[in-house]
Amino acid sequence: MSVSAALPSPASPRNSRRLRVHAKADDVSRLDLKIEEGEIAWSDTDVVVEVAAAAVNPSDVKATLGMMPHAHWPRTPGRDFAGTIVEGPSHLIGMDVWGSSGELGICRDGSHGTHLLLSAADVREKPHAMSMLEAGAIGVPFVTAWKGFERSGFPKPGDNVVVLGATGKVGQAAIQIASMLGARTIGVMRDGSTYDGHHAGPVDIVVGNGPKAIAEIRVRTEGRGVDIAFNTVGSPYFEVAQRSLAPHGRQILIATVDKTVPFNILEFYRGQQTFVGVDTLALSTSETADILAQMTPGFESGVLKPFPILPTAIYSLDQAKEAYAKVLQSSRDRLVLVPNRRA
Repeated sequence: MSVSAALPSPASPRNSRRLRVHAKADDVSRLDLKIEEGEIAWSDTDVVVEVAAAAVNPSDVKATLGMMPHAHWPRTPGRDFAGTIVEGPSHLIGMDVWGSSGELGICRDGSHGTHLLLSAADVREKPHAMSMLEAGAIGVPFVTAWKGFERSGFPKPGDNVVVLGATGKVGQAAIQIASMLGARTIGVMRDGSTYDGHHAGPVDIVVGNGPKAIAEIRVRTEGRGVDIAFNTVGSPYFEVAQRSLAPHGRQILIATVDKTVPFNILEFYRGQQTFVGVDTLALSTSETADILAQMTPGFESGVLKPFPILPTAIYSLDQAKEAYAKVLQSSRDRLVLVPNRRA
C-alpha cells in the first residue's frame, strides 16, 4: 500500500479534533498539549479545510514553548497544511488546497487539527503532481527559500549561488530554486555525508567551514566569488558567507545561533555588499499563498520536487508531542501530522 493511499477518511467539521496549547513550557516534555473537540463555525467568506497532512516545523514547536513573543494563547499550532475544502462557497467545495502562513498557529489557530478555518480568498489549489502528504510538508522551507531570493533578487542563469547549511530543509529548497533558475549552485555541508536533495542542475558540494571552505568556494567560482550566499544557519557560517561574496554580492540570513557576530565593515562597503534578512513569520496567509502559487508550475513540471515523506515520519494527533520533541532534536526527516489518523 502506498503512503498516500493510507490516509484516513475525513471527519465532520461538526466533530473537529485539534491540538490545543494554553500556556508556554520550558520543555516539550512539560508542554500541556491537549486534544480538544468541538464544532467549527464559519461565515460566508470562509472555508473549512479538512486537513489531510500538516508538517511540524521548528517554529511550530518554539511557538508552543513561548519563544515567539507575539504568539497568542490559547491556540492550535501548525503553519503548513494540505487538505480538501468541505465547507464554504459552493464552487470551492471539494477543491484540494495547500498553504502555509506566518499567522497560522502563531496569532490564530493553525493546522494541527482535523479542520482549519481560512478566508476563502486565501486558499490555493494544490499541485496535482504531488500527494497530500507531500503538499502538507512544502510550506515553510520552500516559502522561506523563495522569499529570500525574492528579496535579494532572484539568481540569473550563470550567477554563482552558495547555500550554507545545504542539508537542512530550507537549504535543500534554496538549492532546488537556484538550480531551477540556471544558477551555478554550491552547497556547503558541515560533514562528509552524501548530499541527496533534488536539484535541476549540477550542484558542487563543499564540506566544512572556515578558511578552507572559503578557498574552495573561490576556486569553484574561478576566483570571482558568489553573487548570492544563502546562509540558512547564521552565525556559524557568517564569515564564510561574507568573505565568499563577489562585488555587489548579497548574503541572505534566515536564522542564527549567536545573536551577534564580528563584522568587517571595510570589506562590506568596499565590496558594495548587501545583507538581506528574511522572517516568514511576518508573512500573512494571503502573501504566503501567493508565493506557493508562483512555485506551483515548477512542482507541476517536476523541476521542483517535494520532500520525501517516510512512513516513520508520519504521526497522529495523539503522537504530536513525540513529533514535536523529534523536531527540536533536529530530525533530518520532514515530520508530518495526519490529524485523522489514530495512533
